[in-house]
Amino acid sequence: MNDENVHTWSIEVLIGEREGHTHAEARLHTNDATHLTATGRARLRPSDRDVPEIGAELAAARALADLAHQLLQCAVDDIEGITHEPVSLKA
Repeated sequence: MNDENVHTWSIEVLIGEREGHTHAEARLHTNDATHLTATGRARLRPSDRDVPEIGAELAAARALADLAHQLLQCAVDDIEGITHEPVSLKA
């Protein structure tokens, strides 16, 4: 990667647990006006073993998946704003 063209974006993931529920919030910070926030949740079923790391992983993964979806939608909106035509992005 050429350092002249490298931009740094950061994602912060905050995770909290209370009463068998784990909540995660993922925050994307870019170099421009794009700042997105997404959430994810996981819950402990009564029959599950209490392994907090698993709840954190699930909640964080769900928050990051939501963040990815929002970022794709931002790209679609930006492209449509430039081209004035509908866009469909497929992964």
